[in-house]
Amino acid sequence: MKLILTHEVSNLGEPGDIVEVKDGYGRNFLLPRNYAIRWSKGAAKQVESIKAARDARAVHDLEEARQIKGRLEAEPVNVAVRAGEGGRLFGAVTVSDIATALEAAGGSVDKRRIEVGNPIKALGAHTVTVRVHPEVTAQVRLNVVASK
Repeated sequence: MKLILTHEVSNLGEPGDIVEVKDGYGRNFLLPRNYAIRWSKGAAKQVESIKAARDARAVHDLEEARQIKGRLEAEPVNVAVRAGEGGRLFGAVTVSDIATALEAAGGSVDKRRIEVGNPIKALGAHTVTVRVHPEVTAQVRLNVVASK
């Protein structure tokens, strides 16, 4: 199945890339989540606009990416969430919560670039990965604290 990616998909490609995937993966995962659209001659014309939007968001300079990585890894970021007794959270910490906390700490990051391995469902220290640039990834330390 030939598809055009509309979102970044790990180990597959960037927005605007035309990829060939197995039918089940495309039909059951990529298309229902709006990560991709079916390829056609008309849809292929949208590729340029998707790539232009991707370039506007991207960090182009490798040195700038390393500076952003240094700021993100400099000190832990506090994420305040609702929690019950015993340190269990009501729900989980989402990438939107992490992006908001990073922005408040001075590092603006697109939430699609944040990768959380296992869902964060407890208070304490956690680590997430932020893909700043295709060649630069930052390990950001989070302190999940109870909000008042």
